[in-house]
Amino acid sequence: MAEAIALVPFVPGGADFVKSRDLFHELGFKEEWSSGGYVGFRSGGAKFILQDFNEPAFAGNLMIKIEVPDLDAWWATISIKDLPAKFSGVRLKEPTDFPWGREVHFIDLAGVCWHVGTP
Repeated sequence: MAEAIALVPFVPGGADFVKSRDLFHELGFKEEWSSGGYVGFRSGGAKFILQDFNEPAFAGNLMIKIEVPDLDAWWATISIKDLPAKFSGVRLKEPTDFPWGREVHFIDLAGVCWHVGTP
């Protein structure tokens, strides 16, 4: 029987791949590798591949969930960076309690909605 595997999300870089790459550095992701128009990012157990690709219809329907060990500490670090001022189009919403848990939502430069929560 075949084993189920978790696929690494491919995230579009948006209209400005370099700025998208810089944004994820600011968000605390570590660059593990890069090749051509692809960059592998990781933060703890969360990993994804940023690609030099811009397709608004695709990005507008893409949501990614990542987990951080301490959401309040992560938010404290991120909120002081004022990323919406540095990266036009980025939107951040402070931690919010939902029936399924507490999350921070942000929209990146390609319009992808990120849900950041705790395990």
